[in-house]
Amino acid sequence: MSPKLTFLLCLGLSVGLRTSGQAGIYRKPSLSALPSPVVTSGGFVTLQCISWQGFDRFILTKEGEHRPSWTLDSQRRHNGQFQALFPVGPVTPSYRWTFRCCGCYRYIHQQCSEPSDPVELLVPGVSGKPSLLSQQGSIMTFGRNLTLQCLSDVGYDRFALSKEGGHNLPQRLSERPQTGRSQADFLLGRVSLSHGGRYRCYGGHKFSSKWSTPSDPLDILVAGVLPDTPSLSVQPGPTVAVGENMTLLCQTRSQRDILFLSKEGTMVSPLRLRSKYQAQQYQAQFSMSPVTSAHGGTYRCYSSFSTSPYELSHPSDALELVVSGPSGDPTSPPTWPNLTSGGSEDRLSATESGQWKGVQGLKPYQNVLIGISVAFVLLLFLFVLLLIRHRQQGKCRTSADATVKNTQPEEGVELHPQAAASDAPQDVIYAQLNHLTLGRKTTPPSSQSEEPPAEPSVYSALAIH
Repeated sequence: MSPKLTFLLCLGLSVGLRTSGQAGIYRKPSLSALPSPVVTSGGFVTLQCISWQGFDRFILTKEGEHRPSWTLDSQRRHNGQFQALFPVGPVTPSYRWTFRCCGCYRYIHQQCSEPSDPVELLVPGVSGKPSLLSQQGSIMTFGRNLTLQCLSDVGYDRFALSKEGGHNLPQRLSERPQTGRSQADFLLGRVSLSHGGRYRCYGGHKFSSKWSTPSDPLDILVAGVLPDTPSLSVQPGPTVAVGENMTLLCQTRSQRDILFLSKEGTMVSPLRLRSKYQAQQYQAQFSMSPVTSAHGGTYRCYSSFSTSPYELSHPSDALELVVSGPSGDPTSPPTWPNLTSGGSEDRLSATESGQWKGVQGLKPYQNVLIGISVAFVLLLFLFVLLLIRHRQQGKCRTSADATVKNTQPEEGVELHPQAAASDAPQDVIYAQLNHLTLGRKTTPPSSQSEEPPAEPSVYSALAIH
């Protein structure tokens, strides 16, 4: 069968598919890429065409100018489905890799199904990565509508959304709300258990096979899957002053190895910690030190298993945290506080460095006051030190003056030449003291003097060492 005829059969243009009865029987199969439609340059991928209809063979067609096709016999799976696995590669960004498949019967002439929905393989490039966010936050409850928004400063024409472990790659044409910007909304419908997981998005141009660098990952968590409801408490209390320390304690009696803390009103992924078993409960401590005005808000915590981290328990009761005192810098927008834990920290994503951004603990005026205080203490210390030194030097000078006055030289003392030549007994005697020890002696009155002095003379004996 020629490629052109095969393609026409897959489009459902054969005579056999034009009757209403046959069209209802031969429903289109499903086509997906294993393990993922996102393929590195030069990599390989497997395309799976599968159907509940008992087709004898499946035909894979690549869209493009020549529309090549491949045919494989079907294989029956254990669940009763029929499939064919088509190996594709090496995949390069030089071409667009868009495929469809259809199922056919071997012995029924020109009887094939409608073509499947298209699957395009994506090879990430190096152009500017877009941003992916959820307006509803990363923690969702059953029944809520989930919309993921991919946006970029680059004027992309289309966006693709991938889910880790997923086999499909939905695409949306971009909108241009502002000049130089592009975005696309992915409406994923009402939240179910299957919505939990890690998502990324890519930007591309309409007539190009090249795609952008992937966005940072976004984790979507589904609450209410597990039956337990943790409790959340705060120490020292729900009202705390700026600069103080505070700890949020999440506890559950159910055996859970992961505990989450989330803050309402933020689009940042919650923090998760491994639990510790204490006091017959599994718990984790989230410490905030020092507290800033950005810490104020409403908090909840959840429990989960590390083996299925996107499936959470029911939320704890809301805990309202009030921060009193001066507010932060009004020019800086509030961000997630800098949290530390009493246990080991284990974030869902190793690359969300943007998650839970730190806030400076000290304000500029506090830094100035600390600097002035330190300078004042140092100056006071130097002043006291100089005062003590000055008083000690004064005492030494007073003691030396009292020693050299009204003294006579004793043997072993070397006198200054000017002092030795002087005949006047009342002159000041200069002595050269070399490591001397002063001894105090009193002489009795002289018997040769007719008029004894009223008071005995006092001199100092200098002993040389």
